[in-house]
Amino acid sequence: MFSLETLFVPAWWLYLVAFGFGVIIGSFLNVYIYRFHTGKSLSGHSHCLSCAYPLKWYDLFPLLSYLFLRGRCRVCGCHITSRYFWVELATGLLFALTLTLTYDLLTIGLFWFMLAVLVVITVYDYYHYIIPDSLTLVLTCAVCLLSAYDYFIFQTDQSVMITNVLAALGGSGFFLFLWVLSKGKWLGFGDVKLAFPLGLVVGAKLVFSFVVLSFWIGAAVSLTIIGYEKMNRGKAHLHLVSTNLTMKSAVPFAPFLVASSLVVLFTHFNVLELFSSI
Repeated sequence: MFSLETLFVPAWWLYLVAFGFGVIIGSFLNVYIYRFHTGKSLSGHSHCLSCAYPLKWYDLFPLLSYLFLRGRCRVCGCHITSRYFWVELATGLLFALTLTLTYDLLTIGLFWFMLAVLVVITVYDYYHYIIPDSLTLVLTCAVCLLSAYDYFIFQTDQSVMITNVLAALGGSGFFLFLWVLSKGKWLGFGDVKLAFPLGLVVGAKLVFSFVVLSFWIGAAVSLTIIGYEKMNRGKAHLHLVSTNLTMKSAVPFAPFLVASSLVVLFTHFNVLELFSSI
């Protein structure tokens, strides 16, 4: 077991390095998301999607190149989706936040891999309304490795690990119940499968909070978008979604599940404690 604490360097430096590494990984994730299930090789040269101009090395700096170019192609001036910027920024922040949980190097590596997969799942589901089984399987394997490492290295009580698995199954089972009850109209079966590894990573004590918070976040985001569209109806503005959102619209649920699990993971937010204090 190797801990970053043995490096004897300032904590802010470690956070800065983690953030920098995260935005670099985020840049790669953007390429992976764009080319996933398209048959295109990841080794192909990056280019403008409008004029096919091959990007130079100075156009590929994570975050900085997008800001310097003001979100437009250097040659044709076509708008570049802000997704590239936000994925890089989010990945960098998540990688840095991991250091608030642990300084163990292998645990950090497993967390970073897990977070990278979650970023891909979130963006892919947002655009395509589907969670590829291959990504869910990889995520589940990463979370299981993390749990096994925690059990064998840190001597976690076996009963705790069993309880975590049962609680994760319970959380996933609840979403399965909703899927069966609505005949797949309220959420997809991919959400049911995704809930298991997310429930396992937050632990038995916080699975209930993870489930409840996912609906709270989903409701808050959906109502905000609906309200925004109603206030700007008839005006020229940039739509947040490709079509107008209504109370009956289908929305991707994976982003809400992922956001909820990350909030619970990093803040230990407990819904039961919130209600008990009221």
